[in-house]
Amino acid sequence: MLKLRVPLLMLALLFSAQGFAASTAQQAQQEKMKTCNADATAKSLKGDERKAFMSTCLKAGGDTSTKKLTPQQEKMKACNADAATKALAGDARKKFMSDCLKK
Repeated sequence: MLKLRVPLLMLALLFSAQGFAASTAQQAQQEKMKTCNADATAKSLKGDERKAFMSTCLKAGGDTSTKKLTPQQEKMKACNADAATKALAGDARKKFMSDCLKK
């Protein structure tokens, strides 16, 4: 009987840990929704404009107007813009991006 109790206890602990992780993720999502909703209200957004803002905000994890890019993201953005300006495609674009990002 003791052999059966140990696995059952471990199984119960496993399920409770999964429930805790799910509830934590759910709470984080709810907080994100509250923040984005408050930002949309503060900006007096309505209709399609509000829907677009909420979609972007929820994907980004918060108000995108205050989110800063990392130096690597800034470099990637600049190199990408340069490649687009030069109308590069295919292998030429890959080589340009590789060289640009190494600088």
